[in-house]
Amino acid sequence: MTQPSTASDETAHVTPGTQDGQGHGSLRGYLVGYVVAMLLTIASFLAAGTDALTPSSVTAAVTVLAIAQMLVHLIFFLHISTSPNQRTNILAFAVTAIVVAMIVAGSLWIMSHLHENMMPVDPQMHMQSEP
Repeated sequence: MTQPSTASDETAHVTPGTQDGQGHGSLRGYLVGYVVAMLLTIASFLAAGTDALTPSSVTAAVTVLAIAQMLVHLIFFLHISTSPNQRTNILAFAVTAIVVAMIVAGSLWIMSHLHENMMPVDPQMHMQSEP
């Protein structure tokens, strides 16, 4: 016979805001996610609009805040967790992230090589004016 599970065992693998374990969030969970996402958005605008940070510091701050906001969306709104029944969702997310990273990296690589191999504007002008 199996022993009944306790409430602490059931909530150990539950995404925040989904205490019933059904995968759908509660109003409280959605509100917490919304408030945290709004705070991260406001922090990004404040970091971008301040003169106290150097441009590279602003880039780093906005990048960190964007990653934090992505995690908030994944946890509170998409209900992605590390529980065993979420394995397919995590794998689908990982494959999507890899494909997007490959597309972005490939696009940047192509654009950098195009930039390096472009002929300067002045020689082009001279070639067009010669008969």
